[in-house]
Formats: sequence, structure tokens, C-alpha cells
Amino acid sequence: MRLSRIMTVGLILIAFSVGYVLGTHNPVQPAIAQETRTSDLFTTLFDVYDILDAQYIEDLDTEAMIDGAIKGMLEVLDDPYTNYIEPAYFPFVNQNLSGSIEGIGVVISENSSGQIAIMNVLPNTPAQRAGLQAGDIFIRVNGEDVTGFTYLELSSRVRGPAGTTVDLEMQRGDTILFFTVERARIEIPNVEYEVLDGNIGYLKLTQFSSDARQKIDEALTALNVSSLNGLIFDLRDNPGGYLSAAVEISGLFLREGLVLVEEFGDGTRQRFEIRDGQGYQILENNTVRPYVANASYFGANIPVVVLVNENSASASELVAGAWQDNGTVTIIGETTFGKGTVQLQSPLGNGGGLRYTIARWLTPNGLSISNIGITPDIEVILTQEMQNNNQDTQLKAALEFLSTLIVER
Repeated sequence: MRLSRIMTVGLILIAFSVGYVLGTHNPVQPAIAQETRTSDLFTTLFDVYDILDAQYIEDLDTEAMIDGAIKGMLEVLDDPYTNYIEPAYFPFVNQNLSGSIEGIGVVISENSSGQIAIMNVLPNTPAQRAGLQAGDIFIRVNGEDVTGFTYLELSSRVRGPAGTTVDLEMQRGDTILFFTVERARIEIPNVEYEVLDGNIGYLKLTQFSSDARQKIDEALTALNVSSLNGLIFDLRDNPGGYLSAAVEISGLFLREGLVLVEEFGDGTRQRFEIRDGQGYQILENNTVRPYVANASYFGANIPVVVLVNENSASASELVAGAWQDNGTVTIIGETTFGKGTVQLQSPLGNGGGLRYTIARWLTPNGLSISNIGITPDIEVILTQEMQNNNQDTQLKAALEFLSTLIVER
């Protein structure tokens, strides 16, 4: 199973009511029994603390013990997307979709060996100037062993206020390298676009931020899409983002149709659909609620290719799956990451935060992509060596595919 710790973000707060089933049984007794059992368990937890507090040979670090207890509870869940963020680092995690971060300028992911490595070094950033490279593996951050860390734990330690420095111990092949990198405020361009050879439009989306649809509309207008012979929509290395943004963007090439189905722990489901350019949330009892105001069909009558790779995750897979199941685009690249769950993020009383899974999502055809991913219509491999030699085989394949359609037109 590919359980990676790529950056994941809380997508949407789902509010729903719980109904009581009327019958001959008494629902109060089981509730009381459950409450009593839970109370007994917490009493045991406090008993352990009281014993240690009274008799342990060394002074206790209560805060560290509470952090450890929380991490222990989450570890039992065996869910890489349910994480505790300590108070010292929580403010930096919340920068994910703000359009700018204070850090060093790298995109990180878990590699095939379960280590967290640099996936991409952003241009004109402290990381690039320091000599960090894609493929470098994190060993220590400021002297702390980070092997086995989750994505959130690692990224929160690498990030920090602009002007401060971070000491990194990295593995590159068989060599251990040391870097001291000064952090900076880094503006992240979310949408990039240009016209390529053959009058093919190219648009890349970095993440599904709250204003992603607006930025894409502006880019498509600037490209004058109706005058193009085709469009390449690049979702490679896009880790996801807000569910609302994914529904809005699904409307670009989907005039009407089902986008996804969410499935909760109690077995209830809800659907998200696009109708007449409006996103709708359809609850279990078929109650229909407007969800997002702008899921309008862009209306360009040209062929569209979507590029994906193994780092296209979450909302990227949601959108790719919606378009694929509805037959509106051709997907080229590699099988995607395989994250088919939805998370919320909640602040805690100690200044830390909790990110936790609340639902699974299914493609319009009812398939779960967790640990499976979206399979492209045309598989094209792009290795790190090819990237280092500026050989983008996937982009080349997309251009060649669209050129055949242009001839046929």
C-alpha cells in the first residue's frame, strides 16, 4: 500500500444531523454504558499520571507527556492523514493555501522507501541558492532526527519566520550533506500558462486554493482558448486543496454531472453535482443545497489533455476522476497518488492543532481510489533523470496526441 505523507489539507466542514431510531429498545442504557466505559478508561490514564507524578525519580515534563499521549492515540488509528501538530509548529502549517509561505522553497513528498525527500526546488528561493536538489532526503532538521516524521511534522520544522536559519542534514545518494539555509517569505504562483508550439495552450495549477477557479478563468481568458487548437491542463505534483475549489474547477470541462460521492463512518453518503454551472450538495435524504456559486462550464470546443503523475493527489485526483468518468478529457501521465479521504483541521486549547479524517470520497463511477490512484488513459513515464535532462516525456506525449486530433479536425 502506498501510504504517503504528502502534503494534505482539510477540505470542508460537513455538517449533518443524527436521527434517533424509535423502537422497543432503550437507547439510553447503551449510551450510559459507553459513557461509563470511556470515563473508566480516562480514569486509568490519570491514574498512570498521578502515580508517576508522585513517585517517579525525575521531574515530569507534563506538556511533553500530553503531546506523547495524543500522538499515541493517533498512531493506533494507523491513518497517515490524521496528525497532531504541536503548538510551536501549528502556525506554519496553516500557511499551506495562503499563496505564500515562510520557509526555504521546496516541495516535499514521501519517496518509495518511506523517506521524506525533496520533490521539487522552487526557482529563486533560498533552497535553490543553497544547492538543495530534487531527490535529497531529510535526515535531521536543527539537529533533530526526522526519519519517520509525517509530512506535517517535517514541514512545520523546516518552515519558520523569514530571516531565521534552519540547519539541514540531507542524504544525496550515498553522501550526507549539511546545509544552513536562511528562510524567506516565498510567493507561490498558483497558475502558470503559455501558448506552446502548434497553437496549444498550456495551464498548470499548483494547488486548489480558494481563488484557484478565479485565477484559472483569468488565465484561460488571457490564452483566448477559443482560438487554440487544444489545451493541456497540468495537475502534476499538485497535492490537492479545498473541496469547494475542486467542485468549481470540475465545472470547467463538465457542463452537467456527478463530481464525487462522500461516504461517512456511519454509512451515510452525500453527492456533489454540477447543474447549470452551479455546484450542489445532495444529502442522504435527497435534500439539495447550493454549494459553490461558480462551477460554470468554460465552453471551449477544443480537445483537452490533463497531465498527472504519482504526486497528483487528493483534489487533483478528484477532478481528474470526475472528468475521466464523465468522458470529457484525455488523461496522460502516471497513476496518481491514491488519496481518497477528506480531512478537517481543528485548533486545540494548547495552541496545537489536529488534522483528522472524516470521510472517504468515491469517483462518479463509485470507485474508491485510496492507495490505488487514477489510472491515466495514456501512460507515459517521466523519471527524475529525464527531468534533470529537461526531457518532459509527458508534455511531449500530450502535444503529440493533440496534434493528431488537430489533423483529424
